[in-house]
This record gives sequence, structure tokens and C-alpha cells, in this order.
Amino acid sequence: MRRILVGAVLTATVAAASVTGSVTGQDTPAALVYEMRVYYAAPGKLESLHARFRDHTIKLFEKHGLTNIGYFVPVGENPENKLVYFIAAPSKEARDQSFKNFIEDPAWKKVVAESEKDGKLVSKIESRFLTPTDYSPPLKIEKSLQDRVFELRTYTATPGNLGHLNNRFKNHTLKLFEKHGMTNIIYWNVLKGQKDDDRMLIYLLAHKSPEAAAQSFAAFRQDPDWLAARKASEEKAGGSLTEPKGGVVSEFLKPTDYSPLK
Repeated sequence: MRRILVGAVLTATVAAASVTGSVTGQDTPAALVYEMRVYYAAPGKLESLHARFRDHTIKLFEKHGLTNIGYFVPVGENPENKLVYFIAAPSKEARDQSFKNFIEDPAWKKVVAESEKDGKLVSKIESRFLTPTDYSPPLKIEKSLQDRVFELRTYTATPGNLGHLNNRFKNHTLKLFEKHGMTNIIYWNVLKGQKDDDRMLIYLLAHKSPEAAAQSFAAFRQDPDWLAARKASEEKAGGSLTEPKGGVVSEFLKPTDYSPLK
């Protein structure tokens, strides 16, 4: 089996691929920094963008020391032509150097010229640097034997309460998610020194389907253990741990055919 484990424990295990569906990849150091990148393809260019990642970009990322984690598009309609993906590197400095080398690679410049001869493929790019929380499970970059969807959840804590929010997840929420059939993939805070590093918790869950997710969350929200944990944490913090408006944002994603994580 070839499996890469990266995350809060800062370890990496690499072995040989087998029929279990684990991905193969280069031996890489444990990741300290992840980058979430969101691309908005130009009108009519999303499939061309996928082709460029599938055939060229992910290989060049690996060549320059960036670990491909997962590539996703929204479940259902995608009017914004979004591609959401995650890469990892040992440090922010290593990421910056790797990206510089990637951009300057003659092979990449050739790919860009050929792929954009009829116009640019991307109209907008968003980027956020993340680091695993101390309670995040090790990330298993693997292909599930069953189809599943991923839920990207972004929490914005009320002022001064990110620590309380992290503690609630560490001590209660993760266990209760698993109890109710949800798979914890990875949990991040924003990298120190970046915007909102004192406010944001971002994480990935996996479900059998959006419908299964709805059932799991319905049971979770009614669980007496959750109600008690929520009450105790809010009393300690002096109110809600997340902003009342836009404090919790959920987006269901499905992996692309070239995504290592599926």
C-alpha cells in the first residue's frame, strides 16, 4: 500500500500502491502548510482548465516539491465555474520557492502558451494559507472504495473565541461527528500572520451523499451530548462561538477525476 499521511502529528508514511485504492506519489516531508486555492474559470474554459491540471499542472507541482492533496468542483450546478484545490508544502517559505520555480519552469510556460492561445483559462484566483489544528486527524490522501462527497465548512469565530471553538471541536465535536456517520478528514486554522488567523476554522468532512450529510447533521444537532457541550462552551465564552451572520458556511464538493483525495 502506498499512503501519504500528513497533518497535525507531522509525520509521513509512504509505501507501495495496491488494490486498496490508495494513491501513489513522491516521497514528501510532513506538511506544515496547506494552501487552499479557488480558481474561477473563464466562460467556457472550465474543461480546458481541468485538462491542463490533469495533463500538466499536477505533475509540475510534484516536480517542484508541492504535494497535491485534492481537486474539487461544487456538487450540482457550478455557475461560477469554480475549481477548489489543496496543495501542501513543508513551510510557507518552501511553498513560495516551489511556486516560483514552477512559474519559471520552461515546461509550464510552454503549457500556458499552448493552453491559452484562444484566451486565458482563469478569470480570478483566491488563495488562503492554512495549518492543521493540534486535534486534526492525520490526512490520508487516498481514494475511497466508495463514492463520497466532501463538505468544506468554514467557521468565523466571534472575537476572542477561536480558542474556545477549537477546544469544543477537540473535546466533543469530532467524536460526535464520527458517532453520527461523518468522516473527519482534516481541520485547519489560518496560518499565523495571515488575514483572519485569529478567527477562522476550516475543515473537510466526507459523506456518502449530501442527503446522508443532512441526516447525520440532524441527528448530531439533537444529540444530548452535543447540546450539553454547546451550552457549556457558550456559557464559558459568554455567548455564541461563531458569528451570527455568515459564521458557518458549508459547501459540498465532488472530487475531479484527477484528484488524489477521493
